[in-house]
Amino acid sequence: MHRTVFTCFILFLIAVASEVCWAHAILMDSTPKLNSAVKGPDLDINLRFNVRIDGGRSRVRLVAADGTTSTLTLAPQARPDVLQTHAAGLKPGAYQLQWQVLAADGHMSKGEIPFTVS
Repeated sequence: MHRTVFTCFILFLIAVASEVCWAHAILMDSTPKLNSAVKGPDLDINLRFNVRIDGGRSRVRLVAADGTTSTLTLAPQARPDVLQTHAAGLKPGAYQLQWQVLAADGHMSKGEIPFTVS
């Protein structure tokens, strides 16, 4: 009896741990890079994740140092794990990309990428 309960408990822990490990999209690579300096005024933006992303339910916003926020239009997905967009007319200064994505497993993830335009 105790062995059966213990085995069930271990299987439960494994199931929960595997769900936690695969529950969220993780940003693997980006252009611009985190805390990088880029040349403006135009910027191609690429975000690559560890899993498939639902581009239709994901968004990328650009926040300027003065707090001005604009939602960027996403390009059609060339790859299921990549989001691409473009920002034009950027003035020199600090910016932040805010991304929110829906992974194929239904979990939302979000993050920020601060960068500077020279």
